[in-house]
Amino acid sequence: MEVLMEEHEKLIQKATLSKGIEDVQTIIDLLVKARASISTSPDTSSITLAKLQNPVKQSFDGVNNDLKEVYKGLNNYSKAMDKKFKDKPLPTTDYDALSSHPSLMNRAIAMHFLREGQFSVASTFLTEAMTKPTEVLDTPEHPRPPNTLEQDLGIDSLRSEALRKQFANMYYILDELKNKRRLLPAIEWARANSERLEARGSNLEFELGRLQFVWLFSGGSFELNHSNRLERQRQALGYARKEFGHFQGRYLREIQQLIGAMAFSSNLQGSPYRQIFHNVGAWDDLASSFTREFCSLLGLSADSPLYIAATAGAIALPTLLKLQTIMKEKRTEWTTQHELPVEIPLPPSYQFHSIFVCPVSKEQTTDQNPPMMMPCGHVIAQESLMRLSKGSRFKCPYCPGESHPRDARKVFL
Repeated sequence: MEVLMEEHEKLIQKATLSKGIEDVQTIIDLLVKARASISTSPDTSSITLAKLQNPVKQSFDGVNNDLKEVYKGLNNYSKAMDKKFKDKPLPTTDYDALSSHPSLMNRAIAMHFLREGQFSVASTFLTEAMTKPTEVLDTPEHPRPPNTLEQDLGIDSLRSEALRKQFANMYYILDELKNKRRLLPAIEWARANSERLEARGSNLEFELGRLQFVWLFSGGSFELNHSNRLERQRQALGYARKEFGHFQGRYLREIQQLIGAMAFSSNLQGSPYRQIFHNVGAWDDLASSFTREFCSLLGLSADSPLYIAATAGAIALPTLLKLQTIMKEKRTEWTTQHELPVEIPLPPSYQFHSIFVCPVSKEQTTDQNPPMMMPCGHVIAQESLMRLSKGSRFKCPYCPGESHPRDARKVFL
């Protein structure tokens, strides 16, 4: 990977077209100047053209030399890419879980465009998807989905102008937060949705208010001297008195810290409140928190499902390729449709559901084989429960307690 990164850095440094653009502009300037000279004095056109040959030739040679460096860098980078990522056939299967649900795939793609702010692309995609729908074949292997499923989760809902306006508003607020360091649009949105955020247990509204206090207290974008430092601190105190009143029930300690920091205004760097007032990542963290809460109020996840699925697939691909090679050599097949034959080590942020591995069978529970809790409190898989009990009273494998299978309760993960 280091070789690939080195070639990438070389490509960034060398594959610049600025010098080539300058040479092309020089040629254009020479030609324009020659045309003006010929139009003014047509009798001297032959002399003007003769004088033009060498400068134009030199400029063309310069453009070619500039492009050679670009082509060389691209060629080396392509070779490094091919060497690192060798062409291998993708894992194949006779079962395609999504082939009978084209509307769900179209919805995921369109939603990804909307979430990324590509509204015109999303509009064009939705129009073409609706005018040229994919035909779904009804076969035993790929049965046609119920109409209610396609209606509930299809792409019709994405054509709503209200949804597009919501995402446009989200990107406007994020631009104000990240690029302009303006909190007021986000604060106004949080106030308008205060009850819904409170019901979710979200602290976004207070975090926005706290950062606004810190911004005022620290002087914002102005250079501080003694006089305007006092003025900004008075503004911060006035803001706290006006806005923090209804936060005292949940965030009294945090408010006390903010107000207490005023006693250390001359030396915040060495005060106990340094982390609050010198948090470099506060703006980015707040932007991420805002995106997560905004999407949650729309009933959406913070990240694009299409991006998550594609990334998880890319992580799993090397393992599946290796598995396919082993199965081909041993002439075996994997016949379970809804379960992978090996565990894929996805990062914690990509694990959305709890899992339970039966301590008896060492197998992960499924909907068909759910975890069951016995009266003693120990949990095992349903198949293990039935195998141990054989339909009558049995002893728990982990304690002296005895129970009947009918006394066990299903555990919902």
